[in-house]
Amino acid sequence: MPSPALPHAAPAPLPTQSTAAGAPAPARNVKSLSGLMPFLRPYRGRIAAALVFLAMAAVSTLLFPVALKSLIDQGVIATDPDSRVMALREHFFALFGVGAALGLFSALRFYMVTWLGERVTADLRNAVYAHVVTQSPEFFETTQTGEVLSRLTTDTTLVQTVVGSSLSMGLRNLVLGMGAMAMLIVTNPVVMTQVLGILVLVVLPSLYFGRRVRRLSRASQDRVADSAAIAAEVLNAIPVVQSYTQEAREAKRFDVATENAFGTAVKRTRMRAALVGFIITATFGALLWGLYQGTQAVARGDISAGHLGQTVVYVIIFVSSVAVLSEVYGDLLRAAGATERLMELLHLQSPIATPAKPALLPATRGGSAVALRDVTFRYPSRPQHATLANFNLAVAPGETVALVGPSGAGKSTVFQLLLRFYDVAEGEVSIDGVPVRSTDLHALRQRIGIVPQDSVIFSADAMENIRYGRPEASDAEVIAAAKAAFADDFISALPDGYKTFLGERGVRLSGGQRQRISIARAMLKNPPLLLLDEATSALDAESERMVQAALESAMQDRTTLVIAHRLATVQRADRIIVLEAGEIVETGTHAELAASGGLYSRLAALQFDR
Repeated sequence: MPSPALPHAAPAPLPTQSTAAGAPAPARNVKSLSGLMPFLRPYRGRIAAALVFLAMAAVSTLLFPVALKSLIDQGVIATDPDSRVMALREHFFALFGVGAALGLFSALRFYMVTWLGERVTADLRNAVYAHVVTQSPEFFETTQTGEVLSRLTTDTTLVQTVVGSSLSMGLRNLVLGMGAMAMLIVTNPVVMTQVLGILVLVVLPSLYFGRRVRRLSRASQDRVADSAAIAAEVLNAIPVVQSYTQEAREAKRFDVATENAFGTAVKRTRMRAALVGFIITATFGALLWGLYQGTQAVARGDISAGHLGQTVVYVIIFVSSVAVLSEVYGDLLRAAGATERLMELLHLQSPIATPAKPALLPATRGGSAVALRDVTFRYPSRPQHATLANFNLAVAPGETVALVGPSGAGKSTVFQLLLRFYDVAEGEVSIDGVPVRSTDLHALRQRIGIVPQDSVIFSADAMENIRYGRPEASDAEVIAAAKAAFADDFISALPDGYKTFLGERGVRLSGGQRQRISIARAMLKNPPLLLLDEATSALDAESERMVQAALESAMQDRTTLVIAHRLATVQRADRIIVLEAGEIVETGTHAELAASGGLYSRLAALQFDR
């Protein structure tokens, strides 16, 4: 197995795409949001309804100045007092009707776009997660878990803000701005021409500021991901951190990361504040200029007071729409950076995949046949070092073969190649006569059961942890597997028996208990090929004897490969393969190898002659 990264190693950058993808990295601008289209497309009906409600709300807003003009000219300034009272009443009812329509359509629009934001974000998060869990171990060698978690949480939250709020606000203000501009052109083209001239001077600097905000938004999200990666790494290794009294050092390291994120966020906020301040000042100036021109026109008798009120409201709607659009543009830039990061994950192509026309694995009886022929393999993270060199191994169905040797000899690598976590550069790996590269990946791994050295316990109860080996298994089958792994006694003694929550990573269990649950999980799967990677390493002497007996029973009628440093666990193997530096140096039974005077004999002498 590749050696794990050091605790304080800098996180490797996440690749934008694998070489196999062969496509250029997406352009880093608002166009990056087009990556959300596949997630929006299934909800075309709701999007259309939201757009209708948005348009109706905008129309209601644009009708308000018209109703206001009528109120002023025909109600407030009416010469006949009796007519004035009736007109005011009618016009106020008209204004109330406009307001009620605006409230109704705004509420419907808000519900629709918020629903879309929540739904699209959930779909996006699910798609990214489902894609990430299919990546090969090569991906997780170079990417920290915290980086992926940051993209699944922080970045999707930004996308949710845009889809569920900012995008709707942007479209609403775009419609309002265009509608107000059209009405101003029709009702007061002189004022509109002057206002547009001022706004041109607003747009050009905004484009410059916008590009700066976008770059800083992406950098800010990357710094947040760095701190998340540190937190995930340290929290998963908290016993080691505390045992070495490194709490203060880790807190300091996290503090440095968060301060870097804060510093980048401050730069982004400063730039965005400058952008907002400039736009508001400029648009307010445009508003005042339009108001000044309107008052001069009323004084000259060119327009009525109601016309002036209408013009002022349209100018307010127009310039406020421009101001809101600048805010929305900043949100879109942040979301574009988040979308890029999410699309990078979705565009990753795992080098380990099922071929277009997979070969079928034959039915098995009495275990699977295993063969590695002239295999040379190098881990992607260590391409200069061959973990296996010209390696040949054949295991007959039903045979039990033990792999022994010093650490780094390549034992665990054999398991990873059989599971097709990696593909070999030279040679061939096959199961039951079918090369693993040419068969269905799911079918291949369904044929293999593994008990790893480090038992994995999920945040669930004991029943579900064992049932992970075969999700459709009944409770009785789960309990039978637990009994076969000598786990039933301690599980039954737990507060809620098989329904007892075991804690994150099984913190409520001892190492031996976690290992027995892992063994029960493999037994429940009942595969024709069983891989045992130091399956009894965490057990005490008594538990080891019990589990060893259970494993020997489980080994019957199936092929078993065993990795063990404790040679007492492999003495009954049909064959023992001794590896050193990625090559087979000895083969034989325990008795033959112990008497040969080779590497195995020396290892046995160190363990037994005490």
